[in-house]
Amino acid sequence: MKFWAVYPGSFDPFTLGHLDIVQRASRLFEYLVIGVGVNLEKQPLFSADERVELIRLSTPHLNNIKVVTYQGLTVKFVQQSGAKIMIRGVRPITDIPAELTMMMANRRLAPDIETLFMIADGELAHVSSSLIKEIAPIADEATFTNFLPKPIVGKVLERIQMVRVK
Repeated sequence: MKFWAVYPGSFDPFTLGHLDIVQRASRLFEYLVIGVGVNLEKQPLFSADERVELIRLSTPHLNNIKVVTYQGLTVKFVQQSGAKIMIRGVRPITDIPAELTMMMANRRLAPDIETLFMIADGELAHVSSSLIKEIAPIADEATFTNFLPKPIVGKVLERIQMVRVK
């Protein structure tokens, strides 16, 4: 049996911050499942299948990861995957209170699942999918290469321009 973990998120879009966590976690575990959450109440920039593809395009150098979609409670998805560890990437200032609250709730729902917080790399601590959407109206390809993996910059720019036109 392999020692693995699950890194869940919306990844809309997948950023350099996400990539940093994936690369680091893939070195810690024999196997890493990246779970792309589907929230039917939200209107994402990319469909779940598109987000899976963006992650795959960004991670061809990692041979111990699997990218899948899921719906429902994240902690239940982690349990169903057979993992005992859920990875959460956190930015030091903005994410910790909410993540601690969620961790405590998850512990009540699934005491057998441990949450491992991985602090975002210092240079990437400000990067978020929300930031990408915020700067989209004024960003160009060169700007996005500071926030997104190179293989997906064009796809994200194209989608943002499509949304802008609507």
